[in-house]
Amino acid sequence: MSGAIEKWFAGRGWKPMPFQQAAWDAYYEGESGLLAVPTGSGKTYAATLAAIAEGLPKNKLSILYLTPLRALSRDITISLQEALDALAPGHKVETRTGDTSSHKKTKQLTKVPSVMVTTPESLAVLLTQKNSAEFFADLKLVVADEWHELLGTKRGVFTELLLAKLRALRPGLRTWALSATIGNLDDALRSALGEGEPGRMIRGDSKRPVDIEVIVPKGGEWIPWGGHLGLYCLEEVLAYLDPEKATILFTNTRNQAERWYQALSIVKEEWGSQLALHHGSLHAKERERVELGIKDGSIRIVVATSSLDLGVDFPAVDRVFQIGSPKNVARMVQRAGRTRHRPGERSQLYFVPSQLLECAEIEAVRAAIEGGQVESKPLLDRPFDVLAQHLITLACEIGFTPAEAFREVRTASSYRNLELKEFDWVLTFLEKGGGALGAYPEYRKIARGEDGRFRVAAPRITRLHKMNLGTIHENADMEVRFTRGGKIGRIEENYLSRLEPGDRFYFAGRSLELVRMDEKGALVKLAKSAPDSMPAWGGGRMPLSETLCAELRPLLASYSRGAPYGLSRLLDQQQERSAVPKDTEVLCEWLKSKDGSHLFVYPFEGR
Repeated sequence: MSGAIEKWFAGRGWKPMPFQQAAWDAYYEGESGLLAVPTGSGKTYAATLAAIAEGLPKNKLSILYLTPLRALSRDITISLQEALDALAPGHKVETRTGDTSSHKKTKQLTKVPSVMVTTPESLAVLLTQKNSAEFFADLKLVVADEWHELLGTKRGVFTELLLAKLRALRPGLRTWALSATIGNLDDALRSALGEGEPGRMIRGDSKRPVDIEVIVPKGGEWIPWGGHLGLYCLEEVLAYLDPEKATILFTNTRNQAERWYQALSIVKEEWGSQLALHHGSLHAKERERVELGIKDGSIRIVVATSSLDLGVDFPAVDRVFQIGSPKNVARMVQRAGRTRHRPGERSQLYFVPSQLLECAEIEAVRAAIEGGQVESKPLLDRPFDVLAQHLITLACEIGFTPAEAFREVRTASSYRNLELKEFDWVLTFLEKGGGALGAYPEYRKIARGEDGRFRVAAPRITRLHKMNLGTIHENADMEVRFTRGGKIGRIEENYLSRLEPGDRFYFAGRSLELVRMDEKGALVKLAKSAPDSMPAWGGGRMPLSETLCAELRPLLASYSRGAPYGLSRLLDQQQERSAVPKDTEVLCEWLKSKDGSHLFVYPFEGR
């Protein structure tokens, strides 16, 4: 370990964890790898401190820190700047995301920070710059945070290709991926480092014990058989809540979070500003205010969605609640990791089932955690749409020859089996529009120059490409703001389009009244009476994971001999009216109504 790191840690009363020491040693030996440790264990410093202590040149980008969520960039930046101030005084870390002003982005190209925190999409835009090779000329380390969130997704493949490009620009570049809670770490390592890079796997104390306490009405006899909100258990949850204990209540959807916040704020009006709401549709400034409030202790109880699952460190959190089944073992472990958020301590989680069958699901989650079972994320195989987008990115810069691009792309793990004829097909599609679109000039994205290099066919294509980079698909949403100024957040367009001026709705913990719509979205004011409705967002129907189902199916079969929480009555009714499927069966139910015949299939496993 560097003497400077040792001195800094000692001055703060810290002692390096074994995985941190192993990561620093691996970096000094020139290795790349993957750190698999729980959230809040100190993996950011494990991945970066050796590179910082080694020394950084002025006005050169040395460390690139990739995060999948813009919301995490602020916390990461603060942590890294503290390290720079101690180990490399005079050097700066800056963020570059969609929230960064265009003025600052332009300035960063000439006054380059030593460390940059960015997202995959913003990195792709950087790679379209004409001087990108010069900009990354001194890059020595790339850190890919929350790699388990990217693995097995097209956004992950998109990031793999960007990393392949950086390695082509900087041979010998060290790459460290940070991951937690995933079943196929070997695949995660290979996807982050690319083909032909063995890399080092460093595991921390990933099996942190998790204690789960189920909260149900007294006696457990009255739990609804359907529903998803869990508000029937509000009184029981209130008995556990105390502003003296910093608490996060995790919900599965934004609508559920809004409803729980509304209920708590009505029943416990005296909590005032100590109670807060946090989800991805709120304005960034409001989310930051809540995060800071948790840290400085002014906010004691937060109702949140997955927006607080990752990356942001809350050492003061004493209790975590999960409202409704997370449908996923890894998600439960991740959320449990928010409590007592210090290395080596047990995670405590309080679970509130939103309906009766979720009592069985939580027992399956408990069994999976005890057995060390967690979901895997299989790698995607050669998605052509992501490849096509990446080739346009390459064409925006100095261009590429087919041979060099093919070699580079095949170093990305998801394209290791890409055949030349497949690559040529994608190239032809971009050059000529393919068989169906060849007659339309706008579909001819790239053109071969006299030097044999492909470049974008027109400046307009570059502009459009930068505006549409990435693989994130979202429902169309619109901005909600006060008539007197001030942004509140964003709501899906299909909900706002059904409202008329004067309609009242509940959003961001407030009762709002629609004044009018304009080209940007909805202009509102505070309503003087109760709201009529509350927004619902797409993507709220969560499937059970295969890992969880593998534990749940035999558990349900065993309940024929007696079940807790009153599950026996539900299962008896199911058996009487239909059947309780065995773990080797798929339940199919057929019925006839005035509308015709209906077939219902219950496969349990979602994805």
